[in-house]
Amino acid sequence: MISVKGVSKSYGDVEVLTDCSLQVEKGEVVVICGPSGSGKSTFIKTLNGLEPINSGSIDIAGFTLQPRKKVPRKLHFNVGMVFQHFELFPHLTALQNVALPQVKVLRRTKGEAMERSAQLLARVGLQAHADKYPQSLSGGQQQRVAIARTLAMDPKIMLFDEPTSALDPEMVNEVLAVMTGLAKEGMTMLCVTHEMGFAKRAADRVVFMDHGRILEDLPVEDFFTNSTTQRARDFLSKILVL
Repeated sequence: MISVKGVSKSYGDVEVLTDCSLQVEKGEVVVICGPSGSGKSTFIKTLNGLEPINSGSIDIAGFTLQPRKKVPRKLHFNVGMVFQHFELFPHLTALQNVALPQVKVLRRTKGEAMERSAQLLARVGLQAHADKYPQSLSGGQQQRVAIARTLAMDPKIMLFDEPTSALDPEMVNEVLAVMTGLAKEGMTMLCVTHEMGFAKRAADRVVFMDHGRILEDLPVEDFFTNSTTQRARDFLSKILVL
């Protein structure tokens, strides 16, 4: 589903990704972690063309991304992304937020979009909040609306860029529960997160980055018990609560 080969990315003279390569099979769940400034968010944004690459290539969901080449428009139909901040329209209800892109992008009828949106809000546990506006929802509820909105586009792959980092601690688990459910259903997922509990419960592999490089790419159990680099072991010792 995803093949990243030798990808590098610079902002001017500052190289933020260096020779990154990664393979992800259909149905795999991969957690990407690392210290702040390690290039995690930039890397995941290159996968759907939000950040252009300077060298290398990316094959994802049947599309190819290369330096100085236009991003295929249909890529974003197949690769959904959930961000730190929810980016919901404040003047629309939860139901309308999920329905709007289906009407505008997928050309579904309003009735079809509303029916699908109601199903997805129920899937993320928000059927009772369908008619509420974002300001009436908690942060965790808003993020679950954002996940439902992404699912409404019927993506083959979902990317998550620190989806719980803007949430109060008590709201984190409700979002992670939805993501764990998606993983169990076989969705191909890449998630930038420091939530190691989610990695243990749902991920197949953990990718560790530092200074723009992928230092480790290991099965979950091996990452936690047998990391191959001292840098990863130091990172885990600071964030892992046993």
